[in-house]
Amino acid sequence: MAGEQQASPDGTPRPLGTALTVLLAAIGGFAIGNLYWAQPLLGVIANDLGVSTGTAGSLVTLTQLGYAVGIVLIVPLGDMVDRRRLIPLLLALSVVALIACAVAPTYTSLLVAVAILGVTTVAGQVVIPLAGDLADDATRGRAIGTVMTGFLAGTLVSRTLSGAVAQLAGWRAIFVVAAAVCLVLAVLARRNLPALVPSARMSYPALLASVGTVIRTHRLVRWNLVLGGLQFALFMMFWTALTLLLTQAPYSYTPLTIGLLGLFGLAGAVAAQHTGRLHDRGWSMRATGAGWILALVAMAIAAVGEHSLPLIIVAIVLLHLAIFPMNVLVSARLFAVVPEGRSRVNTAMIAANFLAGAVGSALVAPLWSAGGWNAVTTAGVVLCLAGLLVWIIGRRGALHQTA
Repeated sequence: MAGEQQASPDGTPRPLGTALTVLLAAIGGFAIGNLYWAQPLLGVIANDLGVSTGTAGSLVTLTQLGYAVGIVLIVPLGDMVDRRRLIPLLLALSVVALIACAVAPTYTSLLVAVAILGVTTVAGQVVIPLAGDLADDATRGRAIGTVMTGFLAGTLVSRTLSGAVAQLAGWRAIFVVAAAVCLVLAVLARRNLPALVPSARMSYPALLASVGTVIRTHRLVRWNLVLGGLQFALFMMFWTALTLLLTQAPYSYTPLTIGLLGLFGLAGAVAAQHTGRLHDRGWSMRATGAGWILALVAMAIAAVGEHSLPLIIVAIVLLHLAIFPMNVLVSARLFAVVPEGRSRVNTAMIAANFLAGAVGSALVAPLWSAGGWNAVTTAGVVLCLAGLLVWIIGRRGALHQTA
């Protein structure tokens, strides 16, 4: 079992202490930030490289697809190799990809670079199951919630930081800054992460195949994957469309202003830090249902707030208060189902999330062409209703007895 493999490099037990938790959260935050540097800059990048804003939205889609590929092919290795070596290596590869983004001369070359960045920036998804392995059973939900707070804050702060740096030094500068930070984190990870005995001893093809086995074997895993995918599709669709809305009249906001609006979602990251305790206390199912109801309210407010910045801000706060805690609850439930293969079940979850996220962001262009903001928010309401339906199905069935 993963809980029996905790050891430091000298072979002595090593729990998940505060300093190590902070490092794992920082790695996760900056790694996930690599997926969002370009999001508030779509208009600026489009003007600089001579493409339409709608076309520039493909940068978000390609990054998400690349990330999904990295999740499927790389993250399962966390169950088979020493993560003290794997995590720094992945961070170093991200540095190379970030530099390629910074110097990309054309839109096509930038597309290729962000796709590669997506593939390489999966170090953060290796640290989540590592936190689950290092924590004990009584505090695992809390530990996962704390580490994931770094991820969730990274999705928000990355937009603000990206907008601020672009305002001062152009859109390419943020990729240089991110490369420098990832390099520092790679060094810190190599020096401070504990070495753990791998939980899986099998060939690489068998390891990848076992991800599918986990999904087929556990109904609870499949149910949680659907819930996670729906909420992430909603999140990506909302933010991609919001960027388009805010760059056009009557707002015409700069990338910095758009990035600053993302900070209103930090309330969701703070809530997520404590959400793991709900799982530890057996309240996971009720909290998930409440999250979908809150997301539905958020999208309804967004739908009527197209021309009202205060209503848009309320929608941002409520949507993040809904989605970020649900993310923690899905992870905690999945890690409890397959304790001996947390990296592999995390692979399944994140791959499903980011494939769904890619679909969500890709839907924005046709929805925007068909009906603008109203069409996007209507689709968001439909996704929320679908999430509630899936939750109800699990709530009424045998799933609730194990969730």
